[in-house]
Amino acid sequence: MATDTRSRMIDATVEALQRRGMAGMSFTDVLRSSGAARGAIYHHFPGGKNQLVGEAATRNGHDVRAALAELPSGSPQAVVEAFLAAVRPVVLASAAGGGCAVAAVGIGTDEEALREVAAGAFASWVEQLAERLATAGLPPEAAADLATTLIVLLEGAHVLCRAAGDIQPFDRAARTAVLLAQRD
Repeated sequence: MATDTRSRMIDATVEALQRRGMAGMSFTDVLRSSGAARGAIYHHFPGGKNQLVGEAATRNGHDVRAALAELPSGSPQAVVEAFLAAVRPVVLASAAGGGCAVAAVGIGTDEEALREVAAGAFASWVEQLAERLATAGLPPEAAADLATTLIVLLEGAHVLCRAAGDIQPFDRAARTAVLLAQRD
């Protein structure tokens, strides 16, 4: 039961980070969403908010990396198109006021350890995408460049689409990403 409560709290924190960012999320939100008792916070996360958000961003980073590992690798264009299709619902959520839990931790603090969690997650996403693109036939350097471009596209889309309240910036960048994949 204890790990169940802990897991629910981490899930609730990921959701809170996506909705409100690190500065806007509160323990009250996490407790309400997870159904945990107030005493559960410091029982499961003696390091407080930083530990909780760090673990939430780490889990979210692992989940995204696992999803990226499932992308097809028939051709670079297939990888790019599958990536764009997979992240489109996430970007739609951003246009409606959501965001990226990992980015929220990376930019929401001066705490070096939390920025390192975000940097590690982003690096693992680039690495996983680059692996898929290399398996699809791109040379390693080109695969790493395109993978980095795709993650930058995703994270930039979170910001632009949220600000615009519309997914048009993502759609424009996505068309360009497909063209880049066709060139290689």
